[in-house]
Amino acid sequence: MNNTQINATDKTAAPRMTVNSKEFNVASRPVVSISGAQQNELLAALPRDVLESLFEHLELVTLPFGKELFEFGGAMDYVHFPTTAIVSLLYVMEDGATTEIAVVGHEGVVGVSLFEGERAMCSAVVQAAGYGYRMKAQHLRDAFNQGGALPALLMRYNTALFAQMAQNAVGGRHSSIEQKLCRWLLDRLDRSPSNELKVTQEMISIMLGVRRESITAAAGKLQDEGLIAYRRGNITVLDRSGLEAYAGECYKVARTEYERLLVDVARC
Repeated sequence: MNNTQINATDKTAAPRMTVNSKEFNVASRPVVSISGAQQNELLAALPRDVLESLFEHLELVTLPFGKELFEFGGAMDYVHFPTTAIVSLLYVMEDGATTEIAVVGHEGVVGVSLFEGERAMCSAVVQAAGYGYRMKAQHLRDAFNQGGALPALLMRYNTALFAQMAQNAVGGRHSSIEQKLCRWLLDRLDRSPSNELKVTQEMISIMLGVRRESITAAAGKLQDEGLIAYRRGNITVLDRSGLEAYAGECYKVARTEYERLLVDVARC
């Protein structure tokens, strides 16, 4: 039985949320629900009592395209659990050149800092608009220090994220432009509700750190081979298995680690 309810009998007072007989002031922000929070796979994996203990601190937020959640060297005041949004982790050089080092969607979390005053080692920018839940980093640290399922999940996810970063580094060195593009598209496809991606060749070139002309040629080749259909600002994946075969080892290794994470999450 769902023990969550909203008390709004007093129209002059802020709304109250009751969870297992405990009341929380939610002010005018959107109400956090079990079904909503569980759209993020890490939150969904938490035991219900642990998840509900976070409700007082979780806030449903809109994540518009281009929003910077934190920048390199800056403070990470909030932790974000994306549900429908996709976030890129970027390394920006002094000359402005940008390279994507990882991508996070509904499977993960962005901005975890386990030490007070910790500074970001990269920038985090919303690449596909959507929604997510956020909480203050200090509240997550407090919950982490209590032990249990939450720190175990966060550490397991960190391993999967590191595997993605490592394979991106290897792929950036040894993969062809076509392979890099295939891997990049598959990473988005894994975190999107459909096989259509709204993205421009210019954005892809920035994320991969290559010339736009190279992406144009690579996308044209993939389209000629029947793997994708491309029109301005939109890419439709027609043959996922073909993209996976083309992407090669780098995508497979990161994907395998992600699948292991899902298995571990299901056991929690």
